[in-house]
Amino acid sequence: MTPSKDISRLIEIMAALRDPASGCPWDLKQTFATIAPYTIEEAYEVADAIAHGDLDDLKDELGDLLLQVVYHARMAEERQAFAFADVVQAITSKMIRRHPHVFGTEAERAAGAEPGFWDRAKGAEKTADAEPGLLGDVPVGLPALTRAIKLQNKAAKVGFDWPSLTPVLAKLEEELAELEEAIASAPKGAAAASPAIEEEFGDLLFVVANVARHLKIDPESALRAANEKFIRRFRFIEARLGEQGRSPTQSDLAEMDALWDAAKGEGL
Repeated sequence: MTPSKDISRLIEIMAALRDPASGCPWDLKQTFATIAPYTIEEAYEVADAIAHGDLDDLKDELGDLLLQVVYHARMAEERQAFAFADVVQAITSKMIRRHPHVFGTEAERAAGAEPGFWDRAKGAEKTADAEPGLLGDVPVGLPALTRAIKLQNKAAKVGFDWPSLTPVLAKLEEELAELEEAIASAPKGAAAASPAIEEEFGDLLFVVANVARHLKIDPESALRAANEKFIRRFRFIEARLGEQGRSPTQSDLAEMDALWDAAKGEGL
């Protein structure tokens, strides 16, 4: 087996890995459910390569993500449900169908892309077995903050939305107060947060997502940036302590907090 730029080679490799007689024991044990977390992880690694502007890494990560598609298609083919070619046909059909202003009749192309065309096309494709109600087609497997935004956007389209950011910020203060109250009411010394605290914390995050939506901010991107900032500043702390032959475990909060402010002062 040799590398190739032809997608058929990747399909052959996956078939060999899943061969019951000579395949890889690990690959043979996998199912849709066990592979799904890897699929999500690979999508995030693609996003990470893009965020870092690393095109060489992006090439590799896109390959890893493509492997996930081939993997799922192979398992479906083993069940005689569909194969990789069917996946390709399904997405090419969808792209043509959803872009009449590009691939349609002369009149459709002349009309151009009207606002909301994508959502209307998706709505027309809903199947009879879809989850009921306006929110039924928002995927459960999305990251929670992203799903919150999509749920809120769906509700907003029928008028269920705050008219401006001001009442959303007021709601944020209200939810924070309710969380503080739940914490104050919880038994002291509990090993874990009570269901009431967890519920109020979830409500707070949901409103935070709504704040992001009104500000037209992607909360996942904003949180990723905050994570990276935390890493930069904590590494600064480690480096400064290391210059003294010490580690964070040999420091205390007051000293590390002062170093954090120093990192902030340097624009990290």
